[in-house]
Amino acid sequence: MIVKKQRNAAVKVYLPWIAALAFFMQSLDGTILNTALPAIAKDLDQSPLQMQSVIISYTLTLAILIPLSGWLADKIGTKVTFSVAVGLFTLGSLCCALSADINQLIYSRILQGTGGAMMVPVARLTILYAYPKKLLLKVLNFVIIPGMIGPLIGPSLGGWIVDLASWHWIFLINIPIGIFGIVMAIYAMPNFKKQTGSFDLLGFVFFSGALTLITHAMEMSSSRQIQGYYVLISLLVAASLIFCYIKHARRHKNPLIRLELFKIRTLRIGLIGSLATRLGIGGFPLLLPLMLQVGFGYSATISGMMLIPSAAANLFAKPFVTKVVRKLGYKKVLVSNTFLLAVIIALFSLPNQQTPIYFLIPLLLAYGMVSSMQFSTMNTISVADLDADNSSEGNSMIAVTQQLSISFGISITSLLLGAMHQVHFKTDASINVFKYTFLILGIITALSSLVFSRLKETDGNNLSGHRELES
Repeated sequence: MIVKKQRNAAVKVYLPWIAALAFFMQSLDGTILNTALPAIAKDLDQSPLQMQSVIISYTLTLAILIPLSGWLADKIGTKVTFSVAVGLFTLGSLCCALSADINQLIYSRILQGTGGAMMVPVARLTILYAYPKKLLLKVLNFVIIPGMIGPLIGPSLGGWIVDLASWHWIFLINIPIGIFGIVMAIYAMPNFKKQTGSFDLLGFVFFSGALTLITHAMEMSSSRQIQGYYVLISLLVAASLIFCYIKHARRHKNPLIRLELFKIRTLRIGLIGSLATRLGIGGFPLLLPLMLQVGFGYSATISGMMLIPSAAANLFAKPFVTKVVRKLGYKKVLVSNTFLLAVIIALFSLPNQQTPIYFLIPLLLAYGMVSSMQFSTMNTISVADLDADNSSEGNSMIAVTQQLSISFGISITSLLLGAMHQVHFKTDASINVFKYTFLILGIITALSSLVFSRLKETDGNNLSGHRELES
């Protein structure tokens, strides 16, 4: 009995910190790399405009494996799954630091993403199992704070590390954090298990195969490494796999993703709108540091610091999201805010090498606040009509869509950069490559507002004021 009380006390004290550590590691890794890409490209003898694979390989792995994380946690236990996940993430980080060429780095990022795909979902699932509902909001609020701090310090930390030491340390800093996380998980994390059926392996093959082929086709198109017929064949095979999955999911008792969920209108519009919007803004964290370093000639440290205003404004705007949505409603906010976000992105096409860098700060502050509103409202309208029976699957779909849209957004941005570079401009450093890319991304974002116009004025009114809005 004493041991049990001690163990329960350890769980109560340390579990939120363990989950917060997972959120921090993943959010930091998702932002710290962007400012280091030009330095990595130079060291690995690559074009800085062709480094998208390093990010896409990670985010695509997250999107593909997130549905597997919950099943594994229920099957073998939350402690075991989480410990293995952190171990894979840490090992992947070490392999990234030791990579001697671009292919080794990409494979290492896939290994890192395999661990990352399970870290945060399993940590969140453990919190849901460990605490009563009346404490969940308080605990989850504590847990997501480090996830918000990661994007705030990640870009500047990445730039500072590159200029002071080398890009390898961006990955090496994950190793002591990961070892500490494994030790704490073994000591204090409960190993919850839940009765679960067999994993939908065939559905997973169809789903992951289609996503991989689509991403690969866009990525290869941006680098002009393959012929057009290869892209067409890849897309046709991907479409065939999607068709196969639809037929499979309709017959399978427990499919990977239940198609019936798309009958929920707010979830359907929220997911499609989120995917469409992030096609335009998903590549922003990659594009801006590239423009500042490759186009304007600033150091990695300065380009990283220039992302701080955007991240800080994102945090600052969070408390005001609920008030604005209550007053205007989800439809008006999403349609108008998406269009405003498009205008701000297009305005980044105006600066040139002679523009004082501090002139970008108001634009970055505006982008941070508007994007905060965008992410929060897109995510919460998606869950507006979910109930206890489908909330878990719905949340998994939202998480998959977020990671998938980041991959597609970076692919689209890279495709545009490659097209501008090949068709109109001769050098990677041409500022016009970035100017036209920002302008086109603004147009894509503006068009995505049409998706949210399909909402009804009353959609989302059932969300209570205390419901958490998070990006």
